[in-house]
Amino acid sequence: MKQKADVQQGTLALMVLKTLDVLGPLHGYGIARRIGQISGDLLSVNQGTLYPLLLKLEQEGSIASEWGASENNRRARFYRLTPAGRRQLQAEARDWNQTAAIIERFFAARAEDFL
Repeated sequence: MKQKADVQQGTLALMVLKTLDVLGPLHGYGIARRIGQISGDLLSVNQGTLYPLLLKLEQEGSIASEWGASENNRRARFYRLTPAGRRQLQAEARDWNQTAAIIERFFAARAEDFL
């Protein structure tokens, strides 16, 4: 049985922005579900972490929201990526890719590489 991992705040913001970039407007539950699906259900995003982050991203101007009806006809807040959010996503993706490349070099290094 897989154990679900917690998601760090900065990492979660990047995942939320990318999810909205790919799928367009979604409500909070849909965002959390999609992150779980993409991770192969290894990540669990709880509402106590997600909704404060969505509020923060909205206050920063990275996302915008409006009320609408969910697929089961319930009132829900739908979030969408703004142009500022798209720029933030691109910058953070570059940073993550650079960090991952550096870490990969260390994992591939042999003892003689450090001499």
